[in-house]
Parts: sequence; structure tokens; C-alpha cells
Amino acid sequence: MVGFMPDVKPSTSIRHDYNLFSKHCKESHTPVLLTKNGEADLVVMSVETYQKMMARHRLGQMLSKVDKDIAAGAPMRDFKDISF
Repeated sequence: MVGFMPDVKPSTSIRHDYNLFSKHCKESHTPVLLTKNGEADLVVMSVETYQKMMARHRLGQMLSKVDKDIAAGAPMRDFKDISF
């Protein structure tokens, strides 16, 4: 995800109140960067946010392949005939 700014929280926030942390991830739809001793350690997000991120990634890969085909002069094809 280009241009997103994750929430930054200490790792203790997930240990102290998992339910609140989970609720925050689900409601904010934003990855949470967990820090450990002041250093970035993990990124946590809701399953919904992860699935949307992966769908955007797959779409980007498909568009990149189409762009390369166009640049190479490949004949245009119907979208349903394109395999990825």
C-alpha cells in the first residue's frame, strides 16, 4: 500500500488488552506498526485489511503484465482471455 501511514503502538498495547487492540485494527482498517524497545518490530492488521491489500497487490501485478504486453506490441486480447 503506497502512501499509507500505519498507526504506531508499543508491543505492550496488544499484550495489555488484546480485545481493544483487535477492535482498533478492525475499525481503523489500517495496519498497526508495533514497536519493541522503541524499534519497529511487527505490523498487525485485520484479516479484512490484509485481504484488501492482497487484492490490490494482485491487481497491480495484472496491470503490470498488461502494460508489459502493450509495450512489447502484443495484440490486444479480451480481458477474459488473459491468464495471470
